[in-house]
Amino acid sequence: EHEVEKMFTLKPGRLPQADVKNIIFFVRPKLELMDIITDNVLREDRGRAPQRDFHILFVPRRSLLCEQWLKEQGVLGSFIHREQYSLDLIPFDGDLLSMEAESAFKECYLESDQTSLYHAAKGLMTLQALYGTIPQIFGKGECARHVANMMIRMKREFPGSQNSVFPVFDTLLLLDRNVDLLTPLATQLTYEGLIDEIYGIQNTYVKLPPEKFAPKKQGEGGKDLPTEPKKLQLNSAEELYAEIRDKNFNAVGSVLSKKAKIISAAFEERHHAKTVGEIKQFVSQLPHMQAARSSLANHTSIAELIKDITTSEDFFDNLTVEQEFMSGIDTDKVNNYIEDCIAQKHPLIKILRLVCLQSVCNSGLKQKVLDHYKKEILQTYGYEHILTLNNLEKAGLLKSQTSGRNNYPTIRKTLRLWMDDVNEQNPNDISYVYSGYAPLSVRLAQLLARPGWRSIEEVLKMLPGPHFEERQQLPTGLQKKRQHGENRVTLVFFLGGVTYAEIAALRFLSQMEDGGTEYVIATTKLINGTSWIKSLMEKLEPAPF
Repeated sequence: EHEVEKMFTLKPGRLPQADVKNIIFFVRPKLELMDIITDNVLREDRGRAPQRDFHILFVPRRSLLCEQWLKEQGVLGSFIHREQYSLDLIPFDGDLLSMEAESAFKECYLESDQTSLYHAAKGLMTLQALYGTIPQIFGKGECARHVANMMIRMKREFPGSQNSVFPVFDTLLLLDRNVDLLTPLATQLTYEGLIDEIYGIQNTYVKLPPEKFAPKKQGEGGKDLPTEPKKLQLNSAEELYAEIRDKNFNAVGSVLSKKAKIISAAFEERHHAKTVGEIKQFVSQLPHMQAARSSLANHTSIAELIKDITTSEDFFDNLTVEQEFMSGIDTDKVNNYIEDCIAQKHPLIKILRLVCLQSVCNSGLKQKVLDHYKKEILQTYGYEHILTLNNLEKAGLLKSQTSGRNNYPTIRKTLRLWMDDVNEQNPNDISYVYSGYAPLSVRLAQLLARPGWRSIEEVLKMLPGPHFEERQQLPTGLQKKRQHGENRVTLVFFLGGVTYAEIAALRFLSQMEDGGTEYVIATTKLINGTSWIKSLMEKLEPAPF
């Protein structure tokens, strides 16, 4: 609509040929990206006519450091406009918003840099300008307190922003990721969660090994298998995906086979279509049926790929250890499986996830146990990882048990975090997303709705950071009179990241018959255990000797 000729991904080298006057760079304010832009600008052919004009837009805000860097490289003057574009919350689905700030957790907890919290508060202010003031704010954690304070202050500083929009949200719940460090470390067991754990979902897209998606032709054999990974978009616009994404993986197979029967029955209808009218009706449904058929084929292939992994011995052993830790078995001594994995040099992130999980489920490890793990990890994987271990300690994921008391069993029992009789096919509790473990963060949201946090004061005190409640005055005439049977709407904002399994658990609560609350989810970043630990790792180049 705005006559943009072409869109390119930022990469070093010469800019692609295009017959245009203006070139606009849309970037995050990161120094490594400035080097690429410098390269692009310097390689521009100055002799060519007409000359092209450069502009730069920083997302979500301008950075003095980046501009200084461009100046030192001698290219700052080439940019006619240097602006910022404040993109805070990006809609990922009908009930999901993310800021996609991948380093937010690290910045807040390791570097005491609260910039991302300022953007979260700004995003929430924008949301309130569009959807009305949120009357109740609840929160738990240092960062949550910080965001709430900034929101109150922003409201005070712009008194003209009294909006007369009827409020859509009844409650905002701000949750720090470090209130619940356990959930992202465990392996997610929902369909979407497993796709993310195994292949990684980037901005709703997933790249999958192509061999499962090759069209099977008769008599050709496998002579030209595709080599490019298969890229699929995953969101609720796809009917089948919306139905299975939040189910426990063990319940997905039966849905797929039911769907296959329905679809083949629908295609069989064509033999019964006799009259012109019937044929016409069949033809009109064809596009929808073909879309359903290709969607089914894709998800059957994905499910097969995942099943190959979830039925492997290693996956089972890993999950068994996780579940033992979460249910409180042998959390206080060195674990044999972890030792074996280190000895066999399994991927380091897998080891770190397990050790951190054990530490969290034991409110810290005995110094002797912690030192043993550290020694084993450093001797096997290299001493450069001492910085990563240090980061994990700073973030509270790995720590030695100082007070000598393990609070986790009390928290587990009071909040019912471990359920022995979990029903994966027709769940009756959120613990189905981890086949037994109920995500602590979502349990807090559930208990806030009913019976309220007063019932769990003692446990809240054991979790890090303050808990609080703020009320925002609504202009007269905008107070909600709730109709009988009308649901409350709660916005849950995860500061520091949220996993797909937690999202599934909140959607499950929204769909409960007697729940009475619908949830919309916002976060600084969609994460899983691997991407989260990765964001805390220090990349140290080995010395060039």
